[in-house]
Amino acid sequence: MQATLLSILGLALLGTLHAQNSIPVQADFQQDKLTGRWYSIGLASNSNWFKEKRHLMKMCTTIISTTAEGNLEVTSTYPKGDQCVTRNSLYTKTEQPGRFSYTSPRWGSKHNIHVVETNYEEYALVATQISKSTGSSTMVLLYSRTKELSPERLEMFTQFSREQGLTDDEILILPQTDKCMADAA
Repeated sequence: MQATLLSILGLALLGTLHAQNSIPVQADFQQDKLTGRWYSIGLASNSNWFKEKRHLMKMCTTIISTTAEGNLEVTSTYPKGDQCVTRNSLYTKTEQPGRFSYTSPRWGSKHNIHVVETNYEEYALVATQISKSTGSSTMVLLYSRTKELSPERLEMFTQFSREQGLTDDEILILPQTDKCMADAA
């Protein structure tokens, strides 16, 4: 009985490790080139909050800067109703360049963040595995240095999101807006 339980736990752990390792990370990741202003162009997620709020979501700005410790400070400003909301997150670097961790102080969820692919000057594709007491979810973000990206980049985002198990109704190209774009420093 105990051996069976241990083998089940071992398989579960192996599955979790495999899931985390199955998300690629940008080769030769150069963190300093990721800093600066980005626009959120695409968002895909199988989380409940995304399904509930999807119809309200719009493009937002994100400023990425490096802390003295080498972590990433991520500040996103987005429209919510008639106001602009700013959310700050500290992504802690891991032993693998291009991979970060974050724990939400509000929800207690743990985020395993991968910079999947970027050319630093045009786009960045970021995938996050989120774990919390109620279950796990996947989120994929497509960032751009400008408010528009080529159809090829949008298709790359959609295809990668599908490869992560997300369905078409869980993938959203965010509607453009000018609201809150100037508020982000």
